[in-house]
Amino acid sequence: MEFAELIKTPRVDNVLLHRPFEPAVGGTLCLTGHHLILSSRQDNMEELWLLHSNIDCIDRKFVGTAGTITIKCKDLRIIQLEITGMEECLNVASSIEALSTLDSITLMYPFFYRPMFEVTEDGWSSFLPEQEFELFSSETDEWRLSRVNEDFTVCPSYPALVMVPKSIDDESLRKVAQFRQGGRFPVLSYFHRKNGMVMMRSSQPLTGTNGRRCKEDEKLVNATLRPGKRGYIIDTRTLNAAQQARARGGGFEQEACYPQWRRIHKSIERYNILQESFIKLVEASNDQSHNMDRWLSKLEASNWLTHIKEILTTACLAAQCIDREGASVLVHGSEGMDSTLQVTSLAQIILDPRCRTLRGFEALVEKEWLQAGHPFQQRCAQSAYSNSKQKWEAPSFLLFLDCVWQILRQFPCSFQFNERFLITLFEHAYASQFGTFLGSSAYERRKLKLQQKTMSLWSWVNQPAKINKFMNPLFEANGLVIWPSVAPQSLQLWEGLLCALFPKYSREFWVSDAKEVYAPPFLFFFPLGFGCQTSAKSPTQQPSCLGSSILRSKDGARGVTSAGAIEKIDSRRWTRPLSASVRGSIKARGCHHVGSRCVRRIKKPTAKARFEMMWFYFYVVSGTGCPVLRNDRRSLNDCGCAVRSSK
Repeated sequence: MEFAELIKTPRVDNVLLHRPFEPAVGGTLCLTGHHLILSSRQDNMEELWLLHSNIDCIDRKFVGTAGTITIKCKDLRIIQLEITGMEECLNVASSIEALSTLDSITLMYPFFYRPMFEVTEDGWSSFLPEQEFELFSSETDEWRLSRVNEDFTVCPSYPALVMVPKSIDDESLRKVAQFRQGGRFPVLSYFHRKNGMVMMRSSQPLTGTNGRRCKEDEKLVNATLRPGKRGYIIDTRTLNAAQQARARGGGFEQEACYPQWRRIHKSIERYNILQESFIKLVEASNDQSHNMDRWLSKLEASNWLTHIKEILTTACLAAQCIDREGASVLVHGSEGMDSTLQVTSLAQIILDPRCRTLRGFEALVEKEWLQAGHPFQQRCAQSAYSNSKQKWEAPSFLLFLDCVWQILRQFPCSFQFNERFLITLFEHAYASQFGTFLGSSAYERRKLKLQQKTMSLWSWVNQPAKINKFMNPLFEANGLVIWPSVAPQSLQLWEGLLCALFPKYSREFWVSDAKEVYAPPFLFFFPLGFGCQTSAKSPTQQPSCLGSSILRSKDGARGVTSAGAIEKIDSRRWTRPLSASVRGSIKARGCHHVGSRCVRRIKKPTAKARFEMMWFYFYVVSGTGCPVLRNDRRSLNDCGCAVRSSK
């Protein structure tokens, strides 16, 4: 098929481009086989290049002989094109619809893209299973690389090489694959160097209503346990959902068959429930009414932050079993392609400092998502605006990135990469000039010959000219396990992801001379908190969050520390009283207001100043009363601030 057959009008002059919060731009619109291009003759105005594959849906509106095309993108951008002439407008709209819904993967842009940069690294061979195995093979000889799936007949969604216990032969693996849904038998996901415990992942066992058993499966699962140790099976479904799956031929591990393992059920949603939540989140963010109660009600109804909380809680539970309980963990849901991968990858970010580096995170995405068989081609086929609802669409990978951002926000010095890197991964997962996220498994990518015909995203990210923009200037290597808070006040809407939908508010920060910290009212919509309230003695108990405990007095009353009191602020002063609305916002959220003299204003803060203000807000406005951790105290001192003792 020739792309020219789908383009009815390749060029239209005098087109007006409208984008939210930006002035209108006039120019010439051009349609190519893969791009929508709008070029303007105005000075200092960049061309708009939009991939057709990034278009989620389009709407038409006509007034007289003129028409307006509203284009809603998978990366959540919304643009409008005003075209004079009804015929031209109709031709452009129908051409865009045809070009944005191509069925064949081989007609997509990655197969036609030729890099304009010098390729210094082959991203396709940067994170191979052999390389990952070598990282810990020197510390243990209990595992091996198996080629049982070399021809992808045992499990079509697994890579050719998998890490399994050395005591299990390939013939046993074939029998276990027949006992697990989709052939996804238990494989090694993570080896904890601190105590030698492991985390495995798989799909559900096919026990059915008659309680079918598989001796080879039991032997494989038990082979990961040390003498005298117990393990935990974390099922990402509720007990009720697992029992319903059993009636359909699926099921879960029976305690009688796996006596050394304790099963824990968690509730992580999947598929259409997550997609509907994503759609409601974007609808709430697009709400133009200035009614705060209505907006917060819509946000709550989306349950987006609830899904994040459940995923993070389960990941913290898995990490707690491995690091604190000294137990191995097996994670699975139904198919083991969505919630399972969310939990195993987030648990590694919590436990493994390497996964918090840029290359380590790339290796994690490659190993736990791309090679592990997450069906990107199905899950990311449409975004939040599409009118056609498919059963298998779900923002599973986006939710994972959002969870990573929540942890990054709580530990801004522990990650080598920044928020921009996470947003870049989100954008390329839905539409890209690179072939990394094409296909749904290693088998499909091999059939498409992506390694030979397309460029890897990692080759572009890791080039010296680009990698610096994804680096976190505040990074300081932290070899410790980090425990994120999952309390509701600790979770925040990912503003950077939805920045295309929000108005450009003034980024000004206000600090009073009375050693109290204030922020504009919009920052109070999602109050932050780092206090962790837990008395859990075992992983089966459900703490509200993990980490440092809130200080309490002898009679059990909640104590408030002076962790956030700022002793010293070195900067120029700018005097202006706080408005009544700001004082009201502060008071309504349980924070104290001490005077309104001597506040300072930063119109264009430097990176260091932004970080300084961010920490002020975390520790003072949140009012959770949590002690300042050692790393955080050092970060505050580096910014020229001293913190009172939190004892």
